[in-house]
Amino acid sequence: MSNYDEARKMVAKLINVELRAITYVLYKKGIEKSYTSFEIPKKAGGTRVIDSPNKQLKRIQRRLGKKIYDIHKNYLDQNRIASNISHGFEVGKGIITNARIHKNKKYLLNIDIANFFSSVNFGRVQGYFNKSQEFLFSKEVSTIISQLVCYDKKLPQGAPTSPIISNLIFNIVDLRILSLAKKYKLSYTRYADDMSFSTNNRAFQTDYINFIQELRNLLENSGFEINENKTRLEYYSSRQEVTGLTVNKKINVSRKFIKQTRAMVDQLFKANSFYIDDTFGTEEQLEGRLAFINQLDWYNNELEPESKKQKANKKYMSGLNAREKQYQYFLFYKYFFKPSKPTIVTEGKTDILHIKAALMKHSDRYPNLITKNDEGKYVFNLYFLNKTKRLKYFFGIVQNGADTMKNIWNFYNGKNNCDNIFKYINDKSQYGVIRNVNPVILLFDNEKEPDKPLRKFLNHIGMQSGIDKPFLKLKANLYLQKIPRINNSDCEIEDLYSKEVLNISIDGKKFEKNVKDSVEDTFSKDIFSKYILEHYQEIDFKNFLPLLDSINNICKIE
Repeated sequence: MSNYDEARKMVAKLINVELRAITYVLYKKGIEKSYTSFEIPKKAGGTRVIDSPNKQLKRIQRRLGKKIYDIHKNYLDQNRIASNISHGFEVGKGIITNARIHKNKKYLLNIDIANFFSSVNFGRVQGYFNKSQEFLFSKEVSTIISQLVCYDKKLPQGAPTSPIISNLIFNIVDLRILSLAKKYKLSYTRYADDMSFSTNNRAFQTDYINFIQELRNLLENSGFEINENKTRLEYYSSRQEVTGLTVNKKINVSRKFIKQTRAMVDQLFKANSFYIDDTFGTEEQLEGRLAFINQLDWYNNELEPESKKQKANKKYMSGLNAREKQYQYFLFYKYFFKPSKPTIVTEGKTDILHIKAALMKHSDRYPNLITKNDEGKYVFNLYFLNKTKRLKYFFGIVQNGADTMKNIWNFYNGKNNCDNIFKYINDKSQYGVIRNVNPVILLFDNEKEPDKPLRKFLNHIGMQSGIDKPFLKLKANLYLQKIPRINNSDCEIEDLYSKEVLNISIDGKKFEKNVKDSVEDTFSKDIFSKYILEHYQEIDFKNFLPLLDSINNICKIE
């Protein structure tokens, strides 16, 4: 067996991929036949060639890229090395961290590296993994890795491994550039192939030409070149941009970006569709733009939403700025006004696992609610609302209790100082009240005491009649659904199980629904729900059928 056979085995084990998959790509299919090349237009004109790996190779490259980054990160942590220059392709960094170094500076110089990926050739990749202190792979292992990540003897534009590898190799050059930058009293950061230098030193007005020449020589000696068409010196009196963000007084996106995003949201509300660069946009793309604008607001305001309690959140809900309100309205549209699937909002997080388990057991009875994909895995045609910190901030949606349900109702109706977002979007729509919209179902435990969430909610909305019905239509696509009663008694979802199920023993412990954490001889709702989901095939869910029937009927109405 050759050293390269052993090297393939080592790489396969390193990235947890089948050896035969690597062998097939390298020797049977061949790297040269594993790519598709095509051109895409550049924003500034011209075209860019993309070399896209096929599915098999891309899977291997993704695993390899993650492992390379993990080894790199572990090396930095163990040696207490802080990497403050590069901000691209690193966890916890991005264009905001890259831009903040250059905020409020008199002079800003942006320089682009030409052909960044393709400047890194096969030999350079092989040598890096063989000689870098972070890796020190054998020559054979380094060669196998290089074969997997290179195309036409260089890093291809389009492979998921090219960003991380080019970034690591250029880190060596970064240190030389930093030394040069200090000579000219410059701050230096890099995001991929975009280098930014800034200073308040007035002498740089005349020195920058000499600096660029020294930088050009340094890069050429390192195997890289400056893109002369993208070199620009910007003054504080004009708009200064770093990786697309303005940095004059505070970090921000351009007014054009904000106006375009606002127009997209408006068009979505009006026509249920919008355009980005003359093509239909997706809600995911629009949410990405809104989330990024919101991230900048948080950064500039130096707020920490995670640390705010629900009571404080109510204050924020009524005091959002215009950009936050725009994001809030979009999220309401996405999750409530026109959700992509029937949506269930539960009182507690464990309710979701019980419903999923019951649906899996009775999947044949509810083909509209649950199906199987080609791999034989269950796919739920329902969305169980994930109560994120973002939804907590914008809507007061918390993990447990009636306040979440009240706040959702408030935004449908403009109550308790909440905007009537439903009316706003519905009035905007060209189609009036949109039909065939998926329902939003508020699921309550069936407890009638005055201090319980169900009664609190009904009192809040002023509804007393119809409480004995399986479900109530509250407004438009908003419904109230209760857990069925057992023997005419108040009922939480766990009460739908037989005594035999409720009396199960796990590691000698018994289930107690009134304890939050497993202690001594009892275990909590959380442990119980996970057990139910894991053993759903053995569980009797007959008391769940009225609940599932009711949910199914609501979905058919809409």
